[in-house]
Amino acid sequence: MELEPIVKVDKLVKTYDGNNVVDGVSFEVKKGEIFGILGPNGAGKTTTLEMLEVLRPIDGGVATIDGIDVAKKPKDIKNIIGIQLQSTAFYDKLTLREQLKMFGSLYGRTVDTEALLAKVQLTEKAKNYVEQLSGGQKQRFAIASTLVNNPKVLFLDEPTTGLDPQARRNLWDLIKEIRNEGITILLTTHYMDEAELLCDRLAIMDSGKIITIDTPHNLIQQLLARGFKKEQVVEQANLEDVFIDLTGKAIRD
Repeated sequence: MELEPIVKVDKLVKTYDGNNVVDGVSFEVKKGEIFGILGPNGAGKTTTLEMLEVLRPIDGGVATIDGIDVAKKPKDIKNIIGIQLQSTAFYDKLTLREQLKMFGSLYGRTVDTEALLAKVQLTEKAKNYVEQLSGGQKQRFAIASTLVNNPKVLFLDEPTTGLDPQARRNLWDLIKEIRNEGITILLTTHYMDEAELLCDRLAIMDSGKIITIDTPHNLIQQLLARGFKKEQVVEQANLEDVFIDLTGKAIRD
């Protein structure tokens, strides 16, 4: 059965100094899928997300999330989405447990802080401050903070940048777990392996435009069908796989 789209974007435009940094972008995200936007720096990925997240005004086109017009009803949109930014700011003198309670109060919700911290494997850090966390722990806590309002759509902007292999793979597992609970995920990344392993479908974006949208498998098969061949033999494992095999999957916090 074909899933209904929960995010609809039609000819979205963002203009700076007379230039369209997002230039007529259109796509749909289905309920319960992980949809990735892949592209080089400056492609317009983050700006596209920021318009959908009501962080930047839309200069042209229409976007809806769960049937709600993003431009016309920004407050309603904020109540149904979660946002994890590339660098999320937290309060210095509140513990993780206190911060989650505070975030919940902003939405008028009572938060089960223990359940959220357990979900991101930070139960033992409940009384710690964010400044005491490692990079991987901060990213996991950032995701926990996005879940306090039980969002229908979760936005992740390059969620694993700067993390070591163990922390990256642990975060991938967490993202899949969140998707399996029924939350739709829209993410940006510049890691090819991350896009291939995580995303159900991908939009490849460059110079403000979307070039193509398909599953990672289909995109690879289309390239091979055009006669593409690598100069070297592709191994079934890569160096990161070797590293994980030798050092384990456990998080080094």
